[in-house]
Amino acid sequence: MHGHHVPDARGRKLLLAFLLTLLMLLAEAVGGLWSGSLALLADAGHMMVDALALALAFVGARLALRPADARRSYGYGRLEVLAGFVNALAQFVLVGFIAWEAVQRLLHPGPILSGVMLSVAFAGLLVNLLVLRVLHGHAHDDVNMAGASLHVLGDLLGSIGAVLAALAVRWLGWTRADPVLSLLVSVLILGNAWRLLRTSAHILLEGVPEDLDVGEVQQALRDADPSIRDIHHLHVWQLASGSRMATLHAQVREGDDACAVAAIHALLRQRFGIRHVTVQVDAGPCTDHVRGCMDHGHR
Repeated sequence: MHGHHVPDARGRKLLLAFLLTLLMLLAEAVGGLWSGSLALLADAGHMMVDALALALAFVGARLALRPADARRSYGYGRLEVLAGFVNALAQFVLVGFIAWEAVQRLLHPGPILSGVMLSVAFAGLLVNLLVLRVLHGHAHDDVNMAGASLHVLGDLLGSIGAVLAALAVRWLGWTRADPVLSLLVSVLILGNAWRLLRTSAHILLEGVPEDLDVGEVQQALRDADPSIRDIHHLHVWQLASGSRMATLHAQVREGDDACAVAAIHALLRQRFGIRHVTVQVDAGPCTDHVRGCMDHGHR
């Protein structure tokens, strides 16, 4: 029961964020069409992608609660990472759309109702601050919540850009401020999207968690117990948000298997946050090497 508490809380946060974002994107779409503001329409488009992203993140968080089955022995936790990966790709598509529209507006500027634009942009700013607050506090390696938060952060930047553009149009008469600030926000969104894409792809490729060094882990394991002679074939990866795993071979003194394995599990759990560990104990030379020699002899 306790293990499901955190994922379920994430799901509730994502659902609330989705509903707030959906309502605000409708308001910005109407406001953008009414005022003729690209910044508002761009932010509405961003929010539309974000609403989909939050929905995907919510579905990913809910499916992650499903238990393992005969076909998926690790369960559905990696769907969270896949949702983050899809979210990042969606951001790239959105940036391309905004950039194209902004260039067209720079070449052919049109009239803008700055009062309507400012009111809607300010409301969007407040809603995005609220949604960001709702999603605040996720674990640093929770790429599903990180993906959702980055989308909302992009929305927040878009709202700030829309407010600044509305002020520039209203007080300075500079209508090109609208597409210019849209382009600047797109650059910021692009940076966030790239970081999320890199992180989620690294997990999907079963790379070593970014804050871990395999050499350091290996040396710490060798020093974990006097009965451990050597540690080799060490692999560390991350299945999903906060779910670190490791497999390794441990060469130990004969008769000390239980103490060595207990020390390995305790060290990996307490020092490196790795809770799912598979240890192959080698009392003598590594069995992989012996098997290789036997195969060579048969040939």
